[in-house]
Amino acid sequence: MTIELKRVRPAATAQTIQIGKHNLTADMTLPEGGAEEGPSPHDFYDAALGACKALTVLWYANKKGIPVDDIRTSIRRDSSAEKSGIYRLAATLHVSGALSDEQIKELESVAGKCPIHKLMTAITTEISTVVERQT
Repeated sequence: MTIELKRVRPAATAQTIQIGKHNLTADMTLPEGGAEEGPSPHDFYDAALGACKALTVLWYANKKGIPVDDIRTSIRRDSSAEKSGIYRLAATLHVSGALSDEQIKELESVAGKCPIHKLMTAITTEISTVVERQT
């Protein structure tokens, strides 16, 4: 899969992101020189974790017949130590339904195993970058 990004003119930094048939906008904050035309890359990174946890829990609950009526996920970021190599994300999943304490613990365990959580914490990501002159 290839994700395409293109600068939004006349914005200073905003980018249109095309992922399949979906279009999103990313930008930097005002203090960073952007116009806040969309979430920042950090916001997308954090949101990916929240979305993955919610989708993983819903998939599992549906598969196992666990009565989840609704789910809302909060991701809290602490980037105060990012420059020294520590980026903290705290996920809270608010789940409604006729759930036992045992089912809540089961869903919490499943949420901790979502693919993005694993990608962020247990997998080495290799990135290559090339800058080409556009003609």
